[in-house]
Amino acid sequence: MQPSVPTTTVVQATFAATLFDEWFRHGLREVVICPGSRSTPLAVAALRHGGLRLHVRIDERSAGFFAIGRSLALRSAVVIIVTSGTAATELHAAVVEADLAEVPLVVLTADRPPELHGVGAPQTIEQRHLYGGAVRRFEEPGVARADVASAWRPLASRCWWAAMGVDGDPGPVHVNAAFVEPLLGVASELPRARDDSGPWRAATHVPLVSGGVDLRGRRVLAVVGRGVDAAMVGALGELGWAVIGDATVPATIPYFDALLRDTKFADVARPDIVVRLGALPASKVLAERLREWSAPIIAWRGAGRLNDPDGLIAFVRPGLPNVTDPQLRATSTYRAWWTSAAASVARWLASRDAADRVPDEPAVARAVVAASSEHDVALVVGSSMPVRDVEWWAAARSAPTFANRGANGIDGVVSTVLGVGAGGASIGLIGDLTFLHDVSGLVDGLGSAGGRCVLVVVQNGGGGIFSFLAQARALDDDDFELLFGTPRPHDVVSVARSFGHHGESVTTMGALHRAITDGLGRDGLSVIAVRVGDRDDNVAVHAEYVAGVAEHWGVSEP
Repeated sequence: MQPSVPTTTVVQATFAATLFDEWFRHGLREVVICPGSRSTPLAVAALRHGGLRLHVRIDERSAGFFAIGRSLALRSAVVIIVTSGTAATELHAAVVEADLAEVPLVVLTADRPPELHGVGAPQTIEQRHLYGGAVRRFEEPGVARADVASAWRPLASRCWWAAMGVDGDPGPVHVNAAFVEPLLGVASELPRARDDSGPWRAATHVPLVSGGVDLRGRRVLAVVGRGVDAAMVGALGELGWAVIGDATVPATIPYFDALLRDTKFADVARPDIVVRLGALPASKVLAERLREWSAPIIAWRGAGRLNDPDGLIAFVRPGLPNVTDPQLRATSTYRAWWTSAAASVARWLASRDAADRVPDEPAVARAVVAASSEHDVALVVGSSMPVRDVEWWAAARSAPTFANRGANGIDGVVSTVLGVGAGGASIGLIGDLTFLHDVSGLVDGLGSAGGRCVLVVVQNGGGGIFSFLAQARALDDDDFELLFGTPRPHDVVSVARSFGHHGESVTTMGALHRAITDGLGRDGLSVIAVRVGDRDDNVAVHAEYVAGVAEHWGVSEP
C-alpha cells in the first residue's frame, strides 16, 4: 500500500512549525503577531509551539517598534508576523531603524502564491526585497513542498544567525513566505533536528587587539556609543581614558555636551588622541569640537557599526581594545580632570533642584534619569530634545537605557517604550509630538504580557528642537509655527485616559518624582504630562544653564 501524500495544507503547517521549532532551539522566546488571514500558518504555528510568549497587536507600524523594544530588552532576536499587502509595508520604518541600530529581528511576511500575482488578487503587492538593503538577509522559500523539507531547518538557522550578527552586524532579516488556501492545517512530524542544540554554524567572538597602537602618557578621550556596555566603560577608564558617550551607554562621564559648549573648557580639554567605539552621540557640539581639535582618531570595530559622517577616523582596528596591553595605558590625570569638572557641574545642578520648582526640560530629563537609576528600571529616551537633554544635563545612567537612534526619527517611540516594559517595567521620556505621532501604540498598551510602564511626556506645545535651529530665526513666527512648531491642541492626559490608561498632569518637580514612583508601583501604562514653558522659553533656559556651567566647572588644568 502506497504511503499517503500529505496535503499542501499539512505541508504548510509543518513548514511553519519547523521554523519556530528551530528558532526556539536557537533562543527565540517571543513573537509579535499582527492579525491577518494569509499569515494563518505562521501565527498558528507560533501559538501551538507552546514555549513562546505571543504579543498580538493590531497595528503593524506600532507592532514593528514594539518588537524592537522587546529585542532591546531581551538582547536577542524577536520574530514579527504580518499578513500580505500593505501590512508588510507598515513595517518598513521599523526595519530601517533595526538596520541602522543593529537590532535583531526576523520579519515574517505572508504572501500570495505566484499564480495570484499580477491578476488583481486582493492584498497582493510586490513583496520580494520589499525592504531593500535594510535587511541582513532575504529569503523567499515559495509555497512549502514536502520534498524539500530537509532545507527548512537550515533556512531557519541561517536567518536566525544573520539577524544575530554571526557573520556581520546584527539586524533585521526578511522571510517572505507564500501560502495557498486552505490555510489552517495540523502539522505532521517535523524534519529531524540536529542531535546537539547548537547552531548550524558557530558564533564568532570579538578579539581583543591593540594593533600597534601606543597611547602611553597621552591624553586620551574615548567617545563611545551604542554597543558599548558598562564593563567596557569601566575597563577603558582603568586605562586612564576619559570616557564620554551617548545617552544609551552607562557609567560614562556626564555633562560632556554642556562642558564642551564652553570655549575655555574645550581648549583645555583638547586630547592628544581620540578613540571611537560604537555609534556617535547625538551631540552636535561634540562633533564640532572633534573637527576643531584635529586630534588623530582611532576606532575599534568590535562594538558595532562606526558612524563617521565627517570622515574624521584616521585608523580602524578590528575587535575591541586589549585592555591588558600596557601600551594602551594613558595618563590618568586627564581622566581625573574630566571627572572633577563633571562633579563640579553636578554639584551646581543639584543646588538648583527643589521639590516645588516649576519644571523645565533639562530638569525633567535629570529627574527621569534619576528615577530610572533609583528604581533600576530600563529607560527609553525619545529622539529630538529628550535624547539631547539626557546627554546634556543628566547624570550617568546605571539602568539599561535605549533610544531609537538608528534612523533618529520619532517613529514608534511609544511602542518601543511599551515593548521594553512588556512583562517587566520601563520608563519613557518623550515630547508631546512624539506621543501623538505613535498614539496607535496606546491601543494595545502593554498587551497580555502586562507590566508597569511610565511614560513621561514633556508638553511644550510642538516640535521643541526646531526652536534651536536657524529656521526659527529666519522665518516669520506664523510661518515657523505652521511648518516646524506644529503645535497640536490635544490634551495628553485625556488621550491616555481615552485608551483606558492612567493619565495625570504635574506642575512641580516634586509632583513629577511622586508620579513616577506611583506609576512604577501600578500595573499597566501611566502617562505623566509635564507642563513646561513654551519653546522660546526652553531656548532661553538652555542658554542660562550653559552659562551656569561655564561659571561652575572650574578645576585646575590637567
